[in-house]
Amino acid sequence: MLVAFQERRDFVVSKLNEIEGVDCLDVDGTFYAFPSFHAVIDNDDRFADDIALAEFLLQEAGVALVPGSAFGAPGNMRLSFATSMDVLDDAIGRIKKALQG
Repeated sequence: MLVAFQERRDFVVSKLNEIEGVDCLDVDGTFYAFPSFHAVIDNDDRFADDIALAEFLLQEAGVALVPGSAFGAPGNMRLSFATSMDVLDDAIGRIKKALQG
């Protein structure tokens, strides 16, 4: 199971980093990624903050992310990778499409 979660983590980090304005670092010992969406928020008038971005992604992409401000890290988002690779690929693709329109 550890290997499966490492593969998911590597996949999620790589795919998130392909989205313009998103910066995601590797994480260890968890099944969450915590990418920075600061550049997305700063460069898009639709988003006042990470909460507005999370609401947008839920409505437009059908993907639920937890705003980083809930953890004292505004501008970041928490994304669980405790699901299948197919679901992760689809979700990240929908995030990218919603942001890059």
